[in-house]
Amino acid sequence: MTSNQLTRWVMKPIVFLAGLAPAAYWTWALLTGHTSANPLMDITFASGDWTLRLLCLTIAVTPARRLTGWNTLVRFRRMIGLFAFFYGTLHFGIYIVLDRFFGIDSDAGVLALSTLKNLAVFVGEDIGKRPFIMVGFTAFVLMIPLAMTSTAGMIRRLGGKRWQALHRLVYVSAIAGVVHYYWLVKIDIRRPVAYGAVVVALLASRLYWMRRKA
Repeated sequence: MTSNQLTRWVMKPIVFLAGLAPAAYWTWALLTGHTSANPLMDITFASGDWTLRLLCLTIAVTPARRLTGWNTLVRFRRMIGLFAFFYGTLHFGIYIVLDRFFGIDSDAGVLALSTLKNLAVFVGEDIGKRPFIMVGFTAFVLMIPLAMTSTAGMIRRLGGKRWQALHRLVYVSAIAGVVHYYWLVKIDIRRPVAYGAVVVALLASRLYWMRRKA
C-alpha cells in the first residue's frame, strides 16, 4: 500500500469517524438518558467547545507540518475545518431553534413568514443586547465563507494568494470564539483562557514564519 493509499483509505476514514464521534456520543446520550437535567445546555456547551478545539486543530496543521516535515498533514486540514463548521452550525442552530424559536408566541405555523420574521427580529435584538452573542455570531459568520471555499475548485477560481488571504479569517473566527466563551462563562475562565493561549501561540507561530519567509 502506497503512502497516498494509506492516507486516503485508512487515515482519512479514521479522522472522519473521530470528527463524528462527539455528535454520535451526544445522540446516544440523549436517546439513553445519559445527560444532566438540562441536556440542551449540555450539548450547547459541548458543541461550542468542539468548535473551538477543531478551529485550533485546523490552525495547528501548518505549524505541525513545518515542525515535523510531514506534509501529508495538510490533506486533513479541510476535513477538520469542515467539522469545526459543522459543530459551529450545530451550536448556533441549537441557540436559534431550541432556545430562541420556542420563545416566540406565534399561532401562524412553524414555517409561516410571520413566524420567521419574528424569529429574525427576536434573534437580532438578542444579538444587539448581549455582546457575547454578537461576538459568537461574528465567529460563526466568518466560518461560512471558509467552508464555502474549502474545495479544490474554489481554490482554483480564487487563486492561491486570494484563497490564502481569505482563509486567514480562521484566526479572527477563533479569536472571536474565545472572546465569546470568555464573556459567557464570566467566573470559571480557565478553559477559555486555555483556548486563548493556544490561539495566540498559533498566531505567533504564523507571524514568525511570515517574517522568516520575508
